[in-house]
Amino acid sequence: MNTGPQNDWFEKDFYKTLGVSKDATDAEIKKAYRKLARKYHPDANPGDAAAEAKFKEIGQAHQVLSDKESREQYDQVRAMGKGPRFTAGSGGPGGAGGFEDVFSDLFGGGRARTRTRTSTDVPPDLADLLGGFGGGYGGGYGGYSPPVRGGDIKSSTTLSFTEAINGASVKLNMPGGKPLTVRTPIGVKDGQKIRLAGKGKASPNGGENGDVILTVHVKPHPVFTRDGDNLRVELPVSFDEAALGAEVKVPTLGGMPVTVKIPAGTPSGRTLRVRGKGVKTKTGTGDLLVTVQIVVPRNLTKEAKAAVESFRAATQGEDPRAGLLDKAKAN
Repeated sequence: MNTGPQNDWFEKDFYKTLGVSKDATDAEIKKAYRKLARKYHPDANPGDAAAEAKFKEIGQAHQVLSDKESREQYDQVRAMGKGPRFTAGSGGPGGAGGFEDVFSDLFGGGRARTRTRTSTDVPPDLADLLGGFGGGYGGGYGGYSPPVRGGDIKSSTTLSFTEAINGASVKLNMPGGKPLTVRTPIGVKDGQKIRLAGKGKASPNGGENGDVILTVHVKPHPVFTRDGDNLRVELPVSFDEAALGAEVKVPTLGGMPVTVKIPAGTPSGRTLRVRGKGVKTKTGTGDLLVTVQIVVPRNLTKEAKAAVESFRAATQGEDPRAGLLDKAKAN
């Protein structure tokens, strides 16, 4: 019988090696092992002999404690080790009463039925974590692949203009049928990608989960457009309001309208700024940019037409296109 690997069990505290208690659950053992394996793996510590030795120790500890049968055997050996010590070959003829017979009785009641495990028997969990590495802890690290990150899941959602500005709760249908509820950030933009860390596919060998990458599409608004953190709106005004000046009401997004003063002589296309009525974000609030558009009536009454003709006669000699032809010829 080869009891070499179990000879260490009297001396080595595998629970202490993994930093867990004796009553640790399988999940706690697995979590502790994976954390230590990533920390001490030779690829992460090139040329560090101490890290390599530690990696072997935690691998051996996990190999024993992750298997229910071997863990029970280990606990029995450790309990027995607290009493009188045994030495190999200390019994009489045939080794009766010796160290090997103790292990024979403990592990199967006879040499022919004894189940032995060596350090080259890589348990399935360890094989998964190490990407199929099976050369044993002392046989080199060729072909090792470190734990890989799980794949990302790409998804998309469409929000109304107001939902994008204020933030909204979105329910995503995930692979496997379990929905994922996401709260979009305040002020999310059309085409913006939101990364949800750790919500993607699971790693195939103990690495981190992938992410969910959510692309947001925003429906256009019938009145407002977005310019960074500012909102833009086109404000129709009449000719007399632009010429003589006026105070008009301007809508705001989701709020009460505000009164904006149109200075006398305001041309079409001029932009007026209303501060603090734009998009609210963590860094501040944008403005509302109001662009004046002078509306020309299509159908004039006789009185209105006469008034316009009188205006034309009164402003005869003023040329709104003065110098335009000369500027066009300059270059």
